[in-house]
Amino acid sequence: MIHEQRVAFAIGDAGGISPELSARVIADAQANRGDMIVVGDARVLAMGAQHAGVEIDLPTLTPEEAGQGLPEGSVLVDMANCDPETLTLGESCRETGAASLENFAAALRLANAGIAGSAFFTPFNKHGMRLARPDYVDEIGFINATINATRSGREFNVLDEVWNARVTSHIPLREVADTLTTDRIYESLCLTIETMENAGFERPRIGVAALNPHAGDGRNFGTEDEDVLLPAVQKAQARQMAVTGPVPSDTVFVRALKGEFDAVMTMFHDQGQIAMKLIGFDRGVTLIAGYPFPIVTPAHGTAYDIAGQGKADTGATFNAVALGRKLAARAERKSTPAALSPADLTALFRGPVKEDATQS
Repeated sequence: MIHEQRVAFAIGDAGGISPELSARVIADAQANRGDMIVVGDARVLAMGAQHAGVEIDLPTLTPEEAGQGLPEGSVLVDMANCDPETLTLGESCRETGAASLENFAAALRLANAGIAGSAFFTPFNKHGMRLARPDYVDEIGFINATINATRSGREFNVLDEVWNARVTSHIPLREVADTLTTDRIYESLCLTIETMENAGFERPRIGVAALNPHAGDGRNFGTEDEDVLLPAVQKAQARQMAVTGPVPSDTVFVRALKGEFDAVMTMFHDQGQIAMKLIGFDRGVTLIAGYPFPIVTPAHGTAYDIAGQGKADTGATFNAVALGRKLAARAERKSTPAALSPADLTALFRGPVKEDATQS
């Protein structure tokens, strides 16, 4: 039953477009290659199929039945954790947040155990997740806690034209400058190089976006670019990494799109997100890397304004599944997963959702 090319698939927020996107992926023969372990409420998936106007015929198991052995091919593990009759489409609530967390934790455990090669999820809503668990910060902190990660990952946004890596992600803007350190930036550069090489880039070229206007303008507009960013860039260059910077952030993406850089490393969330979504909102993939398996999702949100209308764009969702498979196929697992007892396998689905206390 160990199949590292399987996709551990967590159904996301039931109040948005996640049910529809989930149904469309499962119903599409190119996206669903008979290798998906779908985790979520069967009623939510049925609702999504109705919204999308597609038919789905998946073998369905309870977590306890799945503990006796997962069949080959795609399968739905019905968590029975989110009754659509109690929800209002287009609104976040505790029930959808709690189900998202439970589904995501199960998908992470399946991939971490080697039963799947990648973890994929349709969009979450952080407000609903925080209604369910006030300690929830973001996906990275949750992943760290769920799989007892030995190092913290980073989020990447991926388009065919350019990748975007971040040094910080879901923290208040006023905290960014104090959070940045030379070591943190250098570690992010190393992870970016590692991740992109695993994706097939022979020697990825990274443009490091400056924090301040005009890269500090000779210390007129801040000192971080010279005192914090530049030493990290120089350290990477001394180790033969193809890194340039700090580059003024108002031109770094222009230079990337002209072919100078394969990726842009930004210092905070919206510094890169705005550019990436302007370039390819309906195509972009969020990759969470730095773990033994890739974690992927479309780079957009739950789109509450069009929930239930059957018109969600699937481009980014299909791209996310494809990227997860590609990276899983290239990944080298360091050890062969051990066989699991029925109780242990059931616990992958029913295990506790651990507290998340890590910011990114």
